[in-house]
Amino acid sequence: MSCANCSQSIADAVRFLDGVSDANINFATDEGSVEYDPDETSLARIFDAIEDAGYTPVTDSVSIGITDMTCANCSETVQDALKRTPGVVSADVNFATDEAQVTYNPAEASLTDFYDAIEDAGYSSVREDAETEDESGGDAREAARQEEIRRQLRLTLFGAALAAPMLFFLAEKFLLGGGVLPETIFGIEFGWAEFLLATPVQLVLGWPFYKNSYKALVKNGRANMDVLIALGSTTAYVYSVAVLLGAIAGGLYFDTAALILVFITLGNYLEARSKGQAGEALRKLLEMEAETATVVDEEGNEEEIPLEDVEVGDRMKVRPGEQIPTDGVVVDGQSAVDESMVTGESVPVEKSEGDEVVGSTINENGILVVEATKVGKDTALQQIVQTVKEAQSRQPDIQNLADRISAYFVPAVIANAVLWGLVWYLFPEVLAGVVEWLPLWGLVAGGPVAAGGVSVFEFAVIVFASAVLIACPCALGLATPAATMVGTTIGAQNGVLFKGGDILERAKDVDTVVFDKTGTLTKGEMELTDVVVFDSDGQPVTDGGDPATDGGQLTTQERLSENDVLRLAATAESGSEHPLARAIVDGAKGRGIDVTDPDSFENVPGHGIKATVSGSDVLVGNRKLLRDNGIDPSPAQETMERLENEGKTAMLVAYEDELVGVVADADTIKESAKDAVSQLQERGVDVMMITGDNERTARAVAEQVGIDSENVRAEVLPEDKSDAVEDIQEEGRKAMMVGDGVNDAPALAVAYVGTAIGSGTDVAIEAADVTLMRDDPLDVVKAIRISDATLAKIKQNLVWALGYNTAMIPLASLGLLQPVLAAGAMAFSSVSVLSNSLLFRRYTPDHDYKLLGWLR
Repeated sequence: MSCANCSQSIADAVRFLDGVSDANINFATDEGSVEYDPDETSLARIFDAIEDAGYTPVTDSVSIGITDMTCANCSETVQDALKRTPGVVSADVNFATDEAQVTYNPAEASLTDFYDAIEDAGYSSVREDAETEDESGGDAREAARQEEIRRQLRLTLFGAALAAPMLFFLAEKFLLGGGVLPETIFGIEFGWAEFLLATPVQLVLGWPFYKNSYKALVKNGRANMDVLIALGSTTAYVYSVAVLLGAIAGGLYFDTAALILVFITLGNYLEARSKGQAGEALRKLLEMEAETATVVDEEGNEEEIPLEDVEVGDRMKVRPGEQIPTDGVVVDGQSAVDESMVTGESVPVEKSEGDEVVGSTINENGILVVEATKVGKDTALQQIVQTVKEAQSRQPDIQNLADRISAYFVPAVIANAVLWGLVWYLFPEVLAGVVEWLPLWGLVAGGPVAAGGVSVFEFAVIVFASAVLIACPCALGLATPAATMVGTTIGAQNGVLFKGGDILERAKDVDTVVFDKTGTLTKGEMELTDVVVFDSDGQPVTDGGDPATDGGQLTTQERLSENDVLRLAATAESGSEHPLARAIVDGAKGRGIDVTDPDSFENVPGHGIKATVSGSDVLVGNRKLLRDNGIDPSPAQETMERLENEGKTAMLVAYEDELVGVVADADTIKESAKDAVSQLQERGVDVMMITGDNERTARAVAEQVGIDSENVRAEVLPEDKSDAVEDIQEEGRKAMMVGDGVNDAPALAVAYVGTAIGSGTDVAIEAADVTLMRDDPLDVVKAIRISDATLAKIKQNLVWALGYNTAMIPLASLGLLQPVLAAGAMAFSSVSVLSNSLLFRRYTPDHDYKLLGWLR
């Protein structure tokens, strides 16, 4: 905020929201207070209103590890609890990563508040010190994850040891028809032996499910997967106890009750292991950080210090084979650096004085002295990891389908089980007559009741237990986040960073890619190629002229030489940082010309510059710049067209209100630009180019890379690039804008998908949805391929999860599955979805994803 009007603008924007009764914004303190009805609006909407008004509300974000979540309903419960916490702007809880990403107002909420909210909802948070959360948080969460894996393994082994004998009981009962085993075992009646084996399993393995069911139903008012398991296993156990005590007549199902819990716990163990494997690549990336740095002082003394003690400005010596400790710039030495862990590029990159280097990359040969520019959480590696984590927390829109289904899934499953249990109890003969022709009828479940071996009530109990156990919301809850987690990690390993799962989903739908020219399709390393001098009659001078006047006071056009024109242009342009200007300055210095500072300098965006050199006006720019200043550029038309047709950027030079020459720069096409355009076109994607350069130069570059001339938009001013992208999208296109400069940022922001070349400016990267760590247009193709492959994998997972439930619930409802088989199938379903996602880790975006392409 720059004045009181700013604070009033914000207050008006916020007061306009429904539910806001008062808003006071204080310009002096840069703070505001808002009174609102949380039932009508939210803190997120208030913050959005402030941003829409053109201002930035201060927020902070934190990632919190969570344990005890067993299904998507659990993550939804935690997410709701966090969103209800005062000060929370947004919260995303990922069941696949066991993490919550919370954006909040630091003036109103703290990390402790979030821990309390999670634990009040009945789940366990991985508590970390706020000061060390960035450094040690990953270790604490990994420790919690490993402890959960060990806990599930201990429970599984304990349950399996007691339940193993029951496999014989189960086989004897259903496969051998009973009567094979003796009536007593070690002097204990058969039924009581089963009871003694099953009860510890029910108490130890069942306790977590009972506890979680209580929290879900009583504390949160929402049923989850634990409720289904507790219902199914308890039904079998309680029914068997009643039979054993003679309260009712029927068979014993202690084996079923115990094996249900063993199979489910085994599934939880495998699921926990798979979750750990899915995030393993990201953890390995963090483990690649150097632990120490060799710091060199001004006297040349060396000292090895811990990485966390390195500060910006420190100079570090990096020997061959060592990791570069932090991001920095080379101040001495020359070497090749392996940057594959950041960019995915296997070929080492040559580095010398003045070049930037990335922390954790490996120095191949030669000794480098690097001055630290970014340390701690600001390094590229930490930023990559943070970006990937945030991307994993922002789920694709397709996740909304699974969330909507999960919200009603468990209640619907319980209602279905109750319904079919009653139907089988009331109309057993009718249903038996309908389904007895099925092949599995006699073998699996229905045969005993049809043969009179099982009572009607007993079979109704079997149907109820099977119907609640067969349903699996876990598979649905894991389908999207597991694939998204792997997809974003694949992107990071290949130098493609998606800002969110929603972006990952969106990129595959792009039908038009709009490239900026300079620095994106071309290297952006301009160099001076031509200097043409015009005489007083407006004719180009064929020889270089007499350079004797170089550096002197110029008074007449007849005395201007090629070096004179170049000196004028270079001196005028020395105040600009534009690549075209730097090429002119460097070219002049390379010819031995002394380049001084201009008396005055003015940048004319999109047209050129105005300067005063030795008291005289100098213009360097395009035709419009000269016309606007009353100078006729037409004598240089033929020269300009010739240079532009050669793909060069030609600039007119005017001195003392007269045209005196033309200077031209040329940019080099990136080696992979033509291949990138070709591969995009093969995918059916239209490729366009947008540039502030002139029409002829733009078309020449477009022709070299294979872009149709009709898809070229030239002479577009920086402020008009976003309008040009919007015009393209108004045609119904979904455009990906690819750029690298500050002037590309608005266009990146309005594009369907904004993509910044990683070698570009921080502003462009911040505005983009996708960041390409390498300076390579081919990575645009990789980004689209990764998006396409990830969404195909998500659809495979969803088809499996929905198909499994669609097929199995009717089978259980019709009495065709024993409860123990239903429990085993339930455990297998979620493990299979995770396994399918883990197989995706093998995919490389050098080619299209082919497996099950019909699911696209």
